[in-house]
Amino acid sequence: MTEAYGLSIPDQLAEVCTPARCAVIIYDMQQGIVPQISSGREVTVLCSRLLETARADGYRVFFTRHFFLPNTLAGIGQLRRAMVWQRKKRPEETKPFFLQGSPGWQIVPELAPREGEVVIDKITMSAFEGTFLNLAMRDAHLDSFIIAGIALEVGIAPTVRQALDLNLCPVLVTDACGSKTAEAREQTMATLTETGEVFAFSTAEVLSAMTPH
Repeated sequence: MTEAYGLSIPDQLAEVCTPARCAVIIYDMQQGIVPQISSGREVTVLCSRLLETARADGYRVFFTRHFFLPNTLAGIGQLRRAMVWQRKKRPEETKPFFLQGSPGWQIVPELAPREGEVVIDKITMSAFEGTFLNLAMRDAHLDSFIIAGIALEVGIAPTVRQALDLNLCPVLVTDACGSKTAEAREQTMATLTETGEVFAFSTAEVLSAMTPH
């Protein structure tokens, strides 16, 4: 830890991964999303291990859960995204992937949130945009977070990038973040780790850092 100006600046993973300063975010591990990723089962298992340790050691746990507005309420951004993703020429030809309250919107049963854990519903890719996550973390004096889930290139990367702009210290659990393709994973991981600002470590390394020795 580097001490300067009355502040403690973390240098090592273990200095970040403490319940006093770090939350755990399980990103969009939903029934409508996990099956879309070939490594979805493996990511679920690794997220379960992270949750087990977080719960045992007293970390604050947040889940994110994406949903799509009905087309009649959606704006330009969602409709354009739907046209691109679904390869349709008109918005009327698209359908929301899953609506709030639908089966696909639910967190997978293996990772079901428990009492005292919070689920943040969102229509954005970044978990911080348009949600109370930043406020909740600041109010609890948290300046870092561990993030895992699906998908790295779609939502986790925007979350991590916005976190850096918020002057938070993100910890990316590299093998517990699923991607649609190996190429997308490689490109996104390279971009996120290029500057060295993001702590990027495997599940085993993060679990070791999370637990007091």
